[in-house]
Amino acid sequence: MPLDPMPDWVLTRRREIGARIRAARHHAGLTQIQLGDRIGRDNRTIHRWEYAQRVPTLEDLLLLADALGVRPSDLFGDDAAR
Repeated sequence: MPLDPMPDWVLTRRREIGARIRAARHHAGLTQIQLGDRIGRDNRTIHRWEYAQRVPTLEDLLLLADALGVRPSDLFGDDAAR
């Protein structure tokens, strides 16, 4: 059963993950449109993930990591092993 309301730290982590996706995309020299094309997602979806408006699935995170040339754990950051 989902928590209602969601703990504040969840939104904070979603924003951090979105920022890492955005940073990795910039590092790879890709636009949101180009990244979306590479993983079969709409550029609006990429935008929503980057700004924590939507949550990428595990499959999406794996596709993102592959397209961006990073490890999936890189999208979660150093503190993912808490």
